[in-house]
Amino acid sequence: MKGKHQGVQARLLRMNPRAVFVPCGAHTLNLVIADAAKSSKDAVVFFGYVQKLFTFFSAGTQRWNILKQHVNITVKSWTDTRWESRLQSVHAVRYQASEIREALLEARQKINDPVAKVEAQSLAEEVGSYRFLICCVVWCEILSRTNTVNKILQSASMQLDVAVQLISNTKASLTQYRDTGFSDAQTTARSICEVMNVEAALKDKRLRTSKKHFSYEAPDEPVADALRNLEVNFFNIVVDSTIASIDEQFETLNQVKTKYGVVLNFSTACQMSSDSLKAQCMELEKTLTFNQDCDISGVDLANEIKNVPDLPSANMTAFELLSFLCEKNLEELYPYLWIALRIAVTLPVTVASAERSFSKLKMIKNYLRSSMSQERLSGLAIMSINHDVGKQISYDDIIDDFASRKCRKGHF
Repeated sequence: MKGKHQGVQARLLRMNPRAVFVPCGAHTLNLVIADAAKSSKDAVVFFGYVQKLFTFFSAGTQRWNILKQHVNITVKSWTDTRWESRLQSVHAVRYQASEIREALLEARQKINDPVAKVEAQSLAEEVGSYRFLICCVVWCEILSRTNTVNKILQSASMQLDVAVQLISNTKASLTQYRDTGFSDAQTTARSICEVMNVEAALKDKRLRTSKKHFSYEAPDEPVADALRNLEVNFFNIVVDSTIASIDEQFETLNQVKTKYGVVLNFSTACQMSSDSLKAQCMELEKTLTFNQDCDISGVDLANEIKNVPDLPSANMTAFELLSFLCEKNLEELYPYLWIALRIAVTLPVTVASAERSFSKLKMIKNYLRSSMSQERLSGLAIMSINHDVGKQISYDDIIDDFASRKCRKGHF
């Protein structure tokens, strides 16, 4: 899709350079997380253990019942293509590490398979390790920060200027988290270990110290060196990779915002000098020109921006400004600003809403409805996608209307 030479965007731009390629913000943010999860060996191993927990408990009904007796939220599997799957899988372990460990120890006692017993013991030791808990806390924090933005980006009414601001805030939040995140993760992981140690002491008269039972360092590796290695080889790499990937993946989105910056950053444009404003307007005119056909005039657009009346707010988005012009009936007084704003607010930010319609297809056209016509399929798809509107329709009126049209008896 995004190939610059042979991709779909390249073919469309050769037909009409005024077309704008904007990558899906939600997909792009998901790629950021996928890249970060593969950036460090420790990160790959961590998600391997998370997946192994799900595989172990889901291998049999006996193990799954043991897990459900100890936890409120069952462990989850994760994939690169399913949004939020990583957060759900990590969240279940992060806040139920003690319960999952107890379930593993109970499964080790009740199952008969010797290989499964060894696997349960190994997973219990890993879940109770200080190293695993630090990784779990760090990943839960990173995924929570990005998942909030990911949900907002999937909104059908999302605007490009708002999306760029959200991405910028996410990057700033991760940059700030890099300074104190690892020390905070150590504190949280240490408290979880202390809870595990107390529970183990209550169930086992052999009181075991936290350092002995929940150690994560190698036999000949001091604790300080192990923590330093974990910070350098895991935490710094994952956070830095996430920040760098945000810059790389959202480069196209920032370029589009720069081209339309004169209308997307309207408050800043109003404070520019006449020469700077005219230069940006001429750049926008060049962007919207094809075969001597231009949508706007850069000189006239600059004059219109300078003569815009006082706005209700100094920091209005492009859509709010467009709504203001519409409410005040100022379309004819500011025609080029009206055109530029309409183009800017219709730039797509995400295709999440459109892709949901594809997910509905397999639910509608199944093996029981394999011979339905295209007209009926389209009708059922519209009803399923817009189910909120469908619930407000009176079914009695529809039935009466249908019955009157299909009535075969004549009234004499």
